[in-house]
Amino acid sequence: MSEQSRRPRKPYRRPQKDPVRMLAFEALRAVDERDAYANLVLPPLLRRAREKEGPDKFEARDAALATELVYGTLRRQGTYDAVIAACVDRPLREVDPPVLDVLSLGAHQLLGTRIPTHAAVSASVDLARVVLGDGRAKFVNAVLRKIAQHDLDGWLERVAPPYDEDPEDHLAVVHSHPRWVVSALWDSLGGGRAGIEELLAADNERPEVTLIARPGRATTEELLREESAVAGRWSPYAVRLAEGGEPGAVDAVREGRAGVQDEGSQLVALALANAPLDGPDKAWLDGCAGPGGKAALLAALAAERGAVLLASEKQPHRAGLVAKALRGNPGPYQVIAADGTRPPWRPGAFDRVLMDVPCTGLGALRRRPEARWRRRPEDLDGFAPLQRALLRTALESVRVGGVVGYATCSPHLAETRVVVEDVLKQFGGAADLIDARPLLDGVPGLGEGPDVQLWPHLHGTDAMYLALIRRTA
Repeated sequence: MSEQSRRPRKPYRRPQKDPVRMLAFEALRAVDERDAYANLVLPPLLRRAREKEGPDKFEARDAALATELVYGTLRRQGTYDAVIAACVDRPLREVDPPVLDVLSLGAHQLLGTRIPTHAAVSASVDLARVVLGDGRAKFVNAVLRKIAQHDLDGWLERVAPPYDEDPEDHLAVVHSHPRWVVSALWDSLGGGRAGIEELLAADNERPEVTLIARPGRATTEELLREESAVAGRWSPYAVRLAEGGEPGAVDAVREGRAGVQDEGSQLVALALANAPLDGPDKAWLDGCAGPGGKAALLAALAAERGAVLLASEKQPHRAGLVAKALRGNPGPYQVIAADGTRPPWRPGAFDRVLMDVPCTGLGALRRRPEARWRRRPEDLDGFAPLQRALLRTALESVRVGGVVGYATCSPHLAETRVVVEDVLKQFGGAADLIDARPLLDGVPGLGEGPDVQLWPHLHGTDAMYLALIRRTA
């Protein structure tokens, strides 16, 4: 009998079922398989985990770790793919997606968190044994041990091409953005290397939760009494929840008197509401109102002036969200489900019109990191006709002397300035851009105007774009 056959076998160890990593894996599978968004998938999974495990076993720190694992993995997916590709002997497309999700979660723990190496590898292998089986868990173990040989900076030196040889590809790997997105953002931002690196890095940071105190229904003073709450940077109605504050724990949010709304979104609505007008100021329109954040602010501001907001949204279920957001508004308003390209209202019926058009969402990559991997350059061609049609509707819907706000949560030039320039040419001098910068009082770095582009790294907001246009004839 050989020495090897006499050696006692290791007893079988049942894998530890870790609820935090199981939850993170389920969220990633939903994002991958169903094209779900993490911000919609994660909350119900967290609630289910609390109910199943109990609050004593699934604590707030467990929820925070699960959230970090999901969002961190999605944000860094491009970088981790490059690292994993260097550690396997086959193209990534030949690795089963569930295996790749486990590897990516493990890579994030090793390279993007302070979890000790042995704990990150052990927990990931246990997860693989539970969800993939012992055979594929051995593959996961081997790959993660290779990844653990270097830290993130060491891997970037190995997998990212030198900046001098290919700047865009270097930035794409280092900052985990598709190359075409890097190129588009750089074109819109302009400038040299420092600015684009700061922007891409900001896209990979976890954004603070920003609340809005809806005028006439809540005050910032009330919200600031919440734990970890600090005043907003720019909007008089904004309050930020630092240190991962939970908006659902705020009474005013639960009651609908306050809401979650990025400060850039607030600034867009405020700029339109404060643009100078000649003549009446009684009828306002939000032509793409879903899911209702800007509409709720506009309706409250309109009520303070004796004006009425019409909030229109094409999708009935989103119109329902708008109605929910506006419920309790201190003045009159109306919510309808209507196609903004074929409006039921008469031309020239409004004094102020906001058209926050559908877009690629490249301005909100901090909040929806998976969007960067889903979007393709050809998506721009799909949005372009709709964006132009909606802006034309807005200009036709406002009276002479009235103001239109064209907004989009994308900094891509094809969705911002190019759309505005094309539509203004069609109107042949019947509408002119007005300078939006003075209406964002105190906000620095707004460029040469007259339109405004906000940036995560400069303003701490989503990359919202706004052009204000006055109908002149």
